[in-house]
Amino acid sequence: MAEPTGTHPFSRFEWMLSLRYLRARRKEGFISVIAGFSFLGIMLGVATLIIVMAVMNGFRKELLDKILGLNGHLVIQPLEAPLTDWETVAERIAKVSGVRLAAPLVEGQALASSPFHSNGVLVRGIGAKDLARLASIAKNIKQGSIDNFDEEQGVVIGRRLADQLSLRAGDNVTLVAPRGAVTPMGTTPRIKSYRIAAVFEIGMSDFDTTMVYMPLPESQAYFNRSGDVTSIEVYIDDPDRVDRYRRLITDAAGRPIFMIDWRQRNATFFNALQVERNVMFLILTLIVLVAALNIISGLIMLVKDKGPDIAILRTMGASQGAILRIFLITGASIGVVGTLVGFLFGTFVCLNVESIRQFLSWLTSTELFSPELYFLSRLPADMDARETTAVVVMALTLSLLATLYPSWRAGRLDPVEALRYE
Repeated sequence: MAEPTGTHPFSRFEWMLSLRYLRARRKEGFISVIAGFSFLGIMLGVATLIIVMAVMNGFRKELLDKILGLNGHLVIQPLEAPLTDWETVAERIAKVSGVRLAAPLVEGQALASSPFHSNGVLVRGIGAKDLARLASIAKNIKQGSIDNFDEEQGVVIGRRLADQLSLRAGDNVTLVAPRGAVTPMGTTPRIKSYRIAAVFEIGMSDFDTTMVYMPLPESQAYFNRSGDVTSIEVYIDDPDRVDRYRRLITDAAGRPIFMIDWRQRNATFFNALQVERNVMFLILTLIVLVAALNIISGLIMLVKDKGPDIAILRTMGASQGAILRIFLITGASIGVVGTLVGFLFGTFVCLNVESIRQFLSWLTSTELFSPELYFLSRLPADMDARETTAVVVMALTLSLLATLYPSWRAGRLDPVEALRYE
C-alpha cells in the first residue's frame, strides 16, 4: 500500500514556510518594507477607528447626560389659558409611574452685571425642593450652599459666569430684566441685586456661563408672573422611551397642554453628531482598506519573487491547496497581528485619553479641546463593545479577503513555466 503524500491543512510545514517568508533577507528587503507598511496601516487604521468612535460616543453621552440633567425630558407648556393651576398639575404628573420629577419653572432673560463685567443670562425660577433633586446642580456645588434656597432669596450661578463677573458665593450680582414695571412713560427695565447663594459647575461651558437659578416665588415677582409659571419640566426614568409617557402625562395633566420632548428640542444637534460619526467611520475605514491593498501588492510581489521556490515545492509533492494556504497565512498574519496591536493601542489611548490630552496641551503650550468650542471641560471616551467588535471583524475580514487573490495565483502557478528560465 502506497504511503500517503502531502500535508494536512495548516500543518507545521505550512506555518514554517509562511512565517519564514515574512522575515526579510537582503534580496527581499523591499517586499518586507511593503509588509511593514501594511502592518502599520492596519494597526493605525484600527486604532484610529476605535479611538475616534469612542471619543464621539463619549462626546454624545456626556452632552446627553448634561443636557438632560439640566433640562427636562418633557416640557409642558399651557394652551388656551396660563398655568395658574401649576401646583395641582405638577402634583398629578409627579404621580405617574416612571416620572421622577415634575418641576414648575419660570424662565426669563436678563443681564447679569457686577462692578467689573456683565453677561447675558437665562434666569430659571425653581422651587428649593426641586432644585435639590436636580443631581447635575445639587451634586456639583463648588461654593456656598443651596440649603434654605427659598428663604434666603439668593441665586445660584455657574462657575464660568462667576469667573467672568469676578464674583464668588456671598457677593452680590445685579440682574437687569428688559420688562419691569409699567409706568405712564412706558415699560421700564427691572433692576435688582441678589446675593449669590451658591456656585455650581457641571462641566458644560454653555450652561456654566449662562444659567442662573432663582427661588420660584421671587422669579414670579421679578418677571411679573404672579400666580402662574412658564412651564413644567418632567424628568422620567427612561428618556429613550419618552413616547410611552406622552399619553400618560397628557391624561394626568387634566387640562390642554403643549408637550415637547428632549429629542425634538435637540434634534438638529444630535442628528449632526450622528451624521458626523457615520462619515468619520467611512473615512477612517479607507485607512484599513488602503493597508489591505498594500497586503495584496506585497503578496503579489512575494509570489512573483518566490516562483521558483513554489515550482520546486510542487514538484516535491506540495498540493495547490498547500501553496495557497502558505501565502494565505503569510498575508493574514500581517492583518491579524496589525489588528490585534491596533486594538490594544486604541484601547490604551481610550483609557488614558484625558491624560494624553493634558500632556499634549502642556507639550505644545496650547489648549487642545477648548471647553468654549466643545462645551465640555474634559475629553470623554466611551468604548462600545459592539462597535469595537465590528471594527476588529471588519479589519480581519478585509485582511483575509486581500490575501485570497495572491494566494490563489500562487496555487495556480505552473511549475514548468516557473522553472523554464531558471
